[in-house]
Amino acid sequence: MKWTDKYKKAFALSYDDGVYQDVRLVEILNKYGLKCTFNLNSGLMNPNSVWYADGVKVERMPPDMLPDLYSGHEIASHLTAHQNPLDLDSPQLYDDVIQDVAALEEIFGRTVQGFAYPFGAVDNRIRDVLKRCGIKYARGVISTHGFELPADLLNISPTCRHREENIFQLAERFINLEPDTPQIFLLWGHSYEFDMQRGWERFERFCDLMSGHDDIYYAPCGDIFC
Repeated sequence: MKWTDKYKKAFALSYDDGVYQDVRLVEILNKYGLKCTFNLNSGLMNPNSVWYADGVKVERMPPDMLPDLYSGHEIASHLTAHQNPLDLDSPQLYDDVIQDVAALEEIFGRTVQGFAYPFGAVDNRIRDVLKRCGIKYARGVISTHGFELPADLLNISPTCRHREENIFQLAERFINLEPDTPQIFLLWGHSYEFDMQRGWERFERFCDLMSGHDDIYYAPCGDIFC
């Protein structure tokens, strides 16, 4: 974590699934100079990967539009077809992670070193498989509402999900911190949730609040944790 030589605070975002709402999300992030890790399923980048969430159409994007869209951000694995890791035995999980990482590296032409647990499913066996696959860090879904560095990089808990009511209070607390040891604010979610909850304006206000602070290191997860 070389950033800790200069900074004591870091901010990153982590968004799952590679859906069309990411286009608007990336526009907002780029506007405010924020960096995100996008966790993708290489086996679901096709027109058949469509579903509805509270009446909102959710559709994954094709691979040919992704390298330009996600330029300047990080790509991480989310399994090929968003399977629950607990439903896969160790050889199946190993093969799937290797396949997903290889496919993503082929699409984007860069190294993939991170992972986000589908459904937040993680245990010691799954962590061990990821380690054997060469995964450097992995993010779960249980909010800490805190900013401490994770003790286990293969079991990172985020600060919070974007739809939680207290994200502005957490942001103010983080901005006002003058810590002696490195601290991280990690926000996660799915961009289609902004359509479900009419939350785009709220999210942009949050990004405006969090951006532009000289004492915060803005980077995707891989640059922060590896």
